[in-house]
Amino acid sequence: MAAVDPGRGRAGELARAWGLARSLLIYHGRPWHRRRLRRLYQEFLRPGDLAFDVGAHVGDRTRCFAQLGARVIAIEPQPDLAAWLRRQFAGDPNVAVVESALGAAPGRAILLMSRGNPTVTTLSAAWIERVQGTLGFERVAWQDRREVPVTTLDDLIARYGRPRFCKIDVEGFEAEVLHGLSQPLPALSLEYVPAAVGVALAAIGRLDELGRYRFNVAQGERMRWLWPGWRGRREVEDWLARRRPGELSGDVYARLEERR
Repeated sequence: MAAVDPGRGRAGELARAWGLARSLLIYHGRPWHRRRLRRLYQEFLRPGDLAFDVGAHVGDRTRCFAQLGARVIAIEPQPDLAAWLRRQFAGDPNVAVVESALGAAPGRAILLMSRGNPTVTTLSAAWIERVQGTLGFERVAWQDRREVPVTTLDDLIARYGRPRFCKIDVEGFEAEVLHGLSQPLPALSLEYVPAAVGVALAAIGRLDELGRYRFNVAQGERMRWLWPGWRGRREVEDWLARRRPGELSGDVYARLEERR
């Protein structure tokens, strides 16, 4: 596969710089958001635990996990964002940055990149077709292409250990990431987008193959539970299947059911 360079020129550089600045403002410029993150993730992580942040973007989850005392592996394939993460956490020995995408098998793939909205960069052209023009994506364009390395969750576990919690937010590639995992994890989250809800349903199906999980949902960036108690696979699948384009995206959280 030949390398593909992203758009060159001053205009492209400015657009990418604006996209990074916009993400930093959204994810790091709101103190109340940081408090909500800590309140939610402290249910999953304690000091000394290992966490994976898959699709780390500008590192708001990575920072939260580290502040909770966890060791964090931040996985991000976009070179600009990976460089930002390395600078941001240069002085923290408990954070390691892996510049790679994740998938079902190691290799290389083409990353479809949005200059002005780097948070929606993806490996899935099919996902772009589903979400393009829907709420939140009306003005998004994926102008650039870049070949990036791909590794797997199994490979990361072999290198760093089994995480206590794994956040997966990879814009339509969540199921493929889970196909690179051969063992259940204690807890994890995966993004859902109503216009492409089949991705989340496929990911939940893969989780069911790995272990017996209970589920809850956090809509948007509210960082609070939709349900007072954790629910079974069928209930969360039924809820997802009723979502319609234009509704809030969010995250499905999965917690491995304890054996009795």
